[in-house]
Amino acid sequence: MRDKIYFITDSHLGIDEASLQRERQLCALLDEIKDEARMVVFLGDIFDFWFTYRHVVPRGMIRLLGRMAQMADDGVELHFFIGNHDMWLFDYLTSQMKITMHDAPAMIEYDGKRFLMGHGDGLGHTDPKYDRLKRIFRSRLNQRLLALVPTRLTFGIANAWSHRSRRSHGAECYSYQGDAKEGIVVYCRQQLASQQIDYCVFGHRHTPLVRTIAVEGGSSSLYVNVGDWLVHRNYAVYSPTEGLILRDYEAE
Repeated sequence: MRDKIYFITDSHLGIDEASLQRERQLCALLDEIKDEARMVVFLGDIFDFWFTYRHVVPRGMIRLLGRMAQMADDGVELHFFIGNHDMWLFDYLTSQMKITMHDAPAMIEYDGKRFLMGHGDGLGHTDPKYDRLKRIFRSRLNQRLLALVPTRLTFGIANAWSHRSRRSHGAECYSYQGDAKEGIVVYCRQQLASQQIDYCVFGHRHTPLVRTIAVEGGSSSLYVNVGDWLVHRNYAVYSPTEGLILRDYEAE
């Protein structure tokens, strides 16, 4: 019976030599859930870098793309929230697989529950420097200019930038910083103050986490950060009988 929603985030395929192994494990998970998934939500940074060209498809990730296409053909509802690494997917997944693309958090209702979901980068505006950088990356003019750069150079720069970013941040930046400093939590509480939200489901932070967040007046929601598929191999699943649960694929 297809009555479950699955959430997957931050596999960063293409970033390292272990990418192929992660892709195979991710495909194995999709194979396992294909007969019970009503919806699969990819919460961003599935690819460490992607740029959609008019006539060229980036090398690699064919296993995952094939699984996604098959699930879409079989009637599974697929959603993809672009992250800060794969923000230039544009219309590729929609045109090829009819996947619903999101470039901002969205509310989805299912089984009488309201799910606020997204990738999570830049939310809460706790990092002005990143806010400025995001505006530059999302600029249509800059995107058109980037499309003119030779693909080999574009991907070389993107890979170097990604590796430098991970080295400079270090593991400590991914630990929970407290409600006031966690931009996603700040954003979720702002949204919760004006509407009912049963579940807030996000990625980006690479930190698997389940906690209840609340605002004045008594409104509360379960906040789940799905973690990642880069280190932890986490995913979340909602079922009408069990609610929303965070799981570890390798532990099963």
